[in-house]
Amino acid sequence: MCDTLVALPQRTRSGNLILGKNSDREPLEAQAIVHFPRKLTSQKEVQCTYISIPQAKETFEVILSKPFQMWGAEMGVNEFGLVIGNEAVFTNVKFDKKAVGLTGMDLLRLALERCKTANEALKTLVTLLNEYGQNACGGYQNQDFYYHNSFLIADPDQAYILETAGKSWAYRQVESLGSISNGLTIGEDYQEVHWEKEPRTIQKLFAGKHLNFREYFSDLLYTTAGRSKSRQACTLDFLSKREKLSVSDFFQGLRQHNHPEGEFDPKKATTGSICMHATGFTNPSDTTGSMVAEIRKDRATTVWLSGTSYPCLSLYLPVYFGTSIDSPVLSPGGNPDESLWWQAKKVHQIILKNYSKLQPDYRKRLDEIQQKWLEKDRELIEKSASNEELSRFSDSCLHQYLQFLREIQG
Repeated sequence: MCDTLVALPQRTRSGNLILGKNSDREPLEAQAIVHFPRKLTSQKEVQCTYISIPQAKETFEVILSKPFQMWGAEMGVNEFGLVIGNEAVFTNVKFDKKAVGLTGMDLLRLALERCKTANEALKTLVTLLNEYGQNACGGYQNQDFYYHNSFLIADPDQAYILETAGKSWAYRQVESLGSISNGLTIGEDYQEVHWEKEPRTIQKLFAGKHLNFREYFSDLLYTTAGRSKSRQACTLDFLSKREKLSVSDFFQGLRQHNHPEGEFDPKKATTGSICMHATGFTNPSDTTGSMVAEIRKDRATTVWLSGTSYPCLSLYLPVYFGTSIDSPVLSPGGNPDESLWWQAKKVHQIILKNYSKLQPDYRKRLDEIQQKWLEKDRELIEKSASNEELSRFSDSCLHQYLQFLREIQG
């Protein structure tokens, strides 16, 4: 389960596009923050998660948040201000598990490495989809977790929603605010659509008319169980109620639990939460990473990344292009280690045992730190700080976060 939301420049206080995303994955699937500089390569092929495909002659600089063991990424930004988040969507198109293809995360990273604009990324994604398909396991320990993908694709000026089912796809442009979750949303309101003759499951018996992409391809069982409609309504309502949106608003929006019964209890969490807390078989996912990117045209873009699970218990670190973020503590492994992700996990487990008592004070302390970071980021951007200054600030935030977590652990 995941959620991605965007506000175009006319709806933000700064006049910059802002995109946010929560990555909901298996609870122990640590998420890494990685940086790859622009590169000219003589390699003929690139090894993605399961298959190799022809490599581009040049790949662009990218900042990504990704499951530690995957090649692809859940979310990321490139040096041109292209930003993409992807979602699992559940459809009635059958998977051919013998014809292995690209994961949605592979598609996202490939588009960021090869494209400069949202329009170009849109075209690249559908081209790759058509050529290689998306018959790929998206799970970690759950090797039976297969899904199709939707994408929210944006650059400094525009945003698109692309939804897929097998090799079929539809897209529409975002007018001012946009949000996607784990269900198809484009009905007959697409700007362009491609219908492939797809092998379909028994769920096709419940499908609507062919011209409606959502009704024709949705798997009602998994889509309903994932409560994607409720979560999308929650994030859109949150954005719509604010005349002008800020990065702080996006932080807050991604921390929502969308819990109608008052005080939130993680032990009783459901798939309706934006900040996801796993509780078992019917609600198996945690939010394992989160991102908010403010895309600036004429000044440095700030990519705010949690590098930790649970936005309600996390800070967002500022990361910039042209600087180095290749710290070992941002590259967790599959077992508890000294990384930021696993150190935060230890603290989170302490708080989750008595959430109602401990979380408010802990959140207050986090907010005080986060506000100072936001103010410093604003100051550095306004004075057009050098890459060296931005790098020092980013490093200092990381060290402060780690020290804070160590103090909590005692």
